[in-house]
Amino acid sequence: MALAFDSLAYAKHLSAAGIKAGEAEAHAEAVRKFIMPDIVTKADLQAALDRQTIKLGAIVFAAAGFIIAALRFLPH
Repeated sequence: MALAFDSLAYAKHLSAAGIKAGEAEAHAEAVRKFIMPDIVTKADLQAALDRQTIKLGAIVFAAAGFIIAALRFLPH
């Protein structure tokens, strides 16, 4: 999921704080290009958690099947 980043407003904010306009614009572009793509959203985290939950469920199911099969063939 992509997040919206207003690089113009960010550059204006930096300019208002005393940063030269060209530097503020370069900084805003760098944030948009290098930082924003790596930001993780709640939706990203939930999707990853869902995938891990499914994997864990499959592992538990397989392990339980293996244990039941092993117990069946062990001598009593």
